[in-house]
Amino acid sequence: MGARGQPVSLHHVEVWVPDLAAAERSWGWLLTTLGWVEHQRWDAGVSWRHGTAYVVFEASPDLVGDRHERRAPGLNHLALHAGSPADVDRLVAAAGEHGWRLLFADRHPHAGGPDSYAAYLEDEQGYEAELVASR
Repeated sequence: MGARGQPVSLHHVEVWVPDLAAAERSWGWLLTTLGWVEHQRWDAGVSWRHGTAYVVFEASPDLVGDRHERRAPGLNHLALHAGSPADVDRLVAAAGEHGWRLLFADRHPHAGGPDSYAAYLEDEQGYEAELVASR
């Protein structure tokens, strides 16, 4: 519980991207498939909501640089609940058509360890999503 007795949860994440259309192709497909709904849209951005949390992708005019590097300081990846192991497998099978590539393919689906079942995907702009299966 938070300081005022309120439940603590994620409010939102804002991700600045150099190519909003590419982010919509990859992240829009993924989030919508996982049950997120489009929440807001403006010239430079779009957001998707799930419950009380939302994720923003924005091509800000203040952006410095033109490529995200997940291995540099800052955001490494977003980890999302993705349903059952079979659901994760279906997402991986379709991901390539939406701008994603599978990371750690030699260890998939246990790249997070023997007790995890997850897919690690990277989009064409270098952003990573971890799709975690519930057991």
